[in-house]
Amino acid sequence: MNHFGQITLVLISVLFSSFQTIMNHDRIFTVDFAIFTAISWLVGWQYDRTRFLGKKARASEESYRKLIDSLPRAVIIHQDNKVIYVNKEAVTMIGANRKEDVMGTSIYNYLFPDYRNRLDERLKQVKKELHPLNNIEYKFKKLDGSVFIFEGSSMYITFGGKEAVLSIGNDITKRKEQTEQLLQKSEKLALLGQMAAGIAHEIRNPLTSIRGFIQLFKTNTQKEEYYDIVLSELDRINDIVGEFLVLAKPTAAVFAEKDVKELIKDVVTLINTQSILNNVQIFVELECDLPRISCEENQLKQVFLNLLKNAIEAMPSGGNIDVRVKLKEEDKISIQIIDQGIGIPKDRISTLGEPFYTTKEKGTGLGLMTCYKIIESHNGQIIIDSTVNEGTTIEITLPTITQRVFSLT
Repeated sequence: MNHFGQITLVLISVLFSSFQTIMNHDRIFTVDFAIFTAISWLVGWQYDRTRFLGKKARASEESYRKLIDSLPRAVIIHQDNKVIYVNKEAVTMIGANRKEDVMGTSIYNYLFPDYRNRLDERLKQVKKELHPLNNIEYKFKKLDGSVFIFEGSSMYITFGGKEAVLSIGNDITKRKEQTEQLLQKSEKLALLGQMAAGIAHEIRNPLTSIRGFIQLFKTNTQKEEYYDIVLSELDRINDIVGEFLVLAKPTAAVFAEKDVKELIKDVVTLINTQSILNNVQIFVELECDLPRISCEENQLKQVFLNLLKNAIEAMPSGGNIDVRVKLKEEDKISIQIIDQGIGIPKDRISTLGEPFYTTKEKGTGLGLMTCYKIIESHNGQIIIDSTVNEGTTIEITLPTITQRVFSLT
């Protein structure tokens, strides 16, 4: 520790006492001189000690800043939601050029509004905990407006002599995307295995029937109806394989601007004969001046045909089907298909669209799965609501051609 202040004050005391002695012709070594010198020594010691501790604190803080800057993870120190320090990694992560571009700004400038409550609750916990909290994810915006996922931990610290919160973490956007891609691949493999098992099971049943009837043919006791059964079972195999190919083969869909009302009218005309034979009437309600949609015409017609066919089959005793087309929101069209059929139990609705999960006696589930796939490729949604013995409502929502779809992933 430097004793500059202590020595200086003692010298001032001696010089002042000497001046008083010369002027008053008194003795230099008096009680007043001793007291004054002792006080000067103590004040000088305290002054030197304060300077030493201040210098040490500044050196420690400088070392602390250098340590933070050298960390490979982003560090943000904030106080009352205001950023008071960031390291180089955080500057790069936020997309700034200098620390000064970030320091002094509110941390809420970079946080998505949906995550504000999460951060507020986190800050309350930080003040109660002595140790860093576990990692948690936030969605942040860079200065250029692009989105990234920040995963970090926080703890309460003293910085610049004041209490503050230190948050440290990483941009995990790429890692999260890779994880999601792996999950999607895993789900596809699982689905492929499920479909393979289902196809084997579904095809084996008619093959067993065909084998049995061929054995009967060998006994020369065949009847004409046996041939019909064999042909029916072969047709069933062909239908299963055809539905599977629709799902499996890549399609080069050509999207074009279409009027959904015209598509509905065409489909209803096609299926009217079948509906009349089954004592089912189809009533269509079309709202005027609906905006057009961008779609692959044949694919959407396939969806409507499939759903109407399902509705007819759900009413073995006949009934009515209402088809309602209207503007649901400013940028979405709603197509509702409402039947008066046997309905679907609530616990089975969530599994609809899975391969080989069906409510029909001889169904495969691939038809509805194809519908889901087609509507998803059109950035739309299928919602099913049903009550047993009352009927089912299937609503398809599709974006209008004026909608612009933005992805934050």
